[in-house]
Amino acid sequence: MGEEPSSLQHAPGLRDGPMPKHAQLREILRELASDGLPHGAAVPSERDLAERYGVSRLTVREAIGQLVTEGLLVRVRGKGTFTTRPRIDWQVHLASFTEDMRRRGMHPETVLLDAAEAVPPPATARALGLAPEEPAYWLFRLRKADGMPMAVERGWYHPQAAPGLLDHDLTASLYTLLSRRYGLQLESGTQTVLADDADAETARLLGIRPGCSLLVFRRVSTARGRPVEDMTSWYRGDRYQVTMQLDRDPDE
Repeated sequence: MGEEPSSLQHAPGLRDGPMPKHAQLREILRELASDGLPHGAAVPSERDLAERYGVSRLTVREAIGQLVTEGLLVRVRGKGTFTTRPRIDWQVHLASFTEDMRRRGMHPETVLLDAAEAVPPPATARALGLAPEEPAYWLFRLRKADGMPMAVERGWYHPQAAPGLLDHDLTASLYTLLSRRYGLQLESGTQTVLADDADAETARLLGIRPGCSLLVFRRVSTARGRPVEDMTSWYRGDRYQVTMQLDRDPDE
């Protein structure tokens, strides 16, 4: 057996009791992934963990699998299991990706993949209040944080609200551009959240395998009471999570 991380050397053994052994091992590995090892470090092999804790490799595999699902560990075929960066927690509010990442102390970066003036799909035309066949501005962008691909965005923007939008730098904060150049403060929005599997193009851009889980956000935002933006974002499910404050209506 190779040299163990110091946190494992001092970790308690597994006990018989109401908590299954795979759950006990999962919590030991969770502490290791969160505090005992740097990001990207290898964790002990399934064989080493099975010998260390006197359990089957199936038990070890189950404990590791749960932490992989949570995004704390990642399996690399032929190399082993490694710790990952913790997921970014998004407190739902109307803010740009750039503002959100800077608030977290991360460096945001935007890669403009395509931009055009085109006729949007019927659902977007209705959302933006456009006449049939009326064109809008379309942006296709890759968003990164500290150099890591985080999201792919495809957005439509009302041409009358931001005339000449495509003539500006679209690799910085779009919300800042709308505010400073057009005097538009996005004041409200309706957002739908769903899960999806990454198609080949999105997977390539985000550096993941096709079929991996994504969080998808579709948001229609308004300024001065009129719709300005219809944007859909595909976020890496292993790097992002959403937290919402829920308050119960005392009258119900």
